[in-house]
Amino acid sequence: MDANGADLGPAEVAAGAAIAAERGTRVLLFGPAEQIGSTPDGVEVVDAPLSIAKAPDPALAVRGTPDASIVLATKAVAEGRADALVSGGSTGAALAAGLFNIRRARGIYRPALALPMPVPGAPVLLLDVGASPEVRPEHLVQFAFMGAAFAQAVLGVAAPRVGLMSNGAEPGKGTPDVISAHARLVETGGRINFIGNVEGNQVTEGVADVVVMDGFTGNVTLKLIEGVSSKLMRSIRETAVKSPRGRLGGLLLRRPLKSLRETIDPELAGGAYMLGLRRTGVVAHGRFTRTGFARAIEVAERAVREDVVGRTLAALDAAGALRQAPSSDAPASVQST
Repeated sequence: MDANGADLGPAEVAAGAAIAAERGTRVLLFGPAEQIGSTPDGVEVVDAPLSIAKAPDPALAVRGTPDASIVLATKAVAEGRADALVSGGSTGAALAAGLFNIRRARGIYRPALALPMPVPGAPVLLLDVGASPEVRPEHLVQFAFMGAAFAQAVLGVAAPRVGLMSNGAEPGKGTPDVISAHARLVETGGRINFIGNVEGNQVTEGVADVVVMDGFTGNVTLKLIEGVSSKLMRSIRETAVKSPRGRLGGLLLRRPLKSLRETIDPELAGGAYMLGLRRTGVVAHGRFTRTGFARAIEVAERAVREDVVGRTLAALDAAGALRQAPSSDAPASVQST
């Protein structure tokens, strides 16, 4: 786990690692030992104060800073000293270091960040939410198969309904790349349960189990959903204390509202999975508290235990969705999100 880059500092990340260790998961923590302080049994600290979380060019920073905490963490995973990577810092730095050291799995065009959104009554897997801002039609098609395979292996959905994000339900709506991807997914001959285009207002309505898009659109969508849900909960609390009647209603609704808040809490998901690498990787949100970081470690441990990487690649292979031509594993460029 990389302890650098989180909004609340390395000590908060270390506190999350300590919670995970108490639950039985051993953590190798890379970060500034002076700020982390003492840790319990099960958490081993590797002093790595250098951080590239704020680097404007993550790929260049990874090449030029071999002692950075995220670089050392990904090397530990690549060398088998750890089973999975968890990062609470920059998505771009984690992805660049993962691509250079853990490397892209054979047959994968582009990695994708996949996030299970805890929507009440209608959970949905979004991908890509930030790994590849610009993609081609074949990348979107592979994301669709990748998301379906992940939903089957991890979320337990037997026949995931896969939708393609667009600005209209008709096949001819969207950018040229989206229109082309739609046509290719239709031509898959039932190898995937493709339901067609999905509009933004349908993402949270349960019409699809998996929604596929480029990383730019996905990151904007994710942050918009998070922002709206957070603002809504704050508005409800503010309204409830404005009058005696509102305060009484707030008391009556305290328990169900608490349950709702916990359901939509981004920390519940634990972070986004870096699909397409040779080993498990999870990127937690930089704003997480120790609870969220502990959850990120938990979902990474579960992914290793259930062989999510192997099962996802096997499903892609069975569907004929893996790239056949050889390609370089190193990224040409990685953008920070």
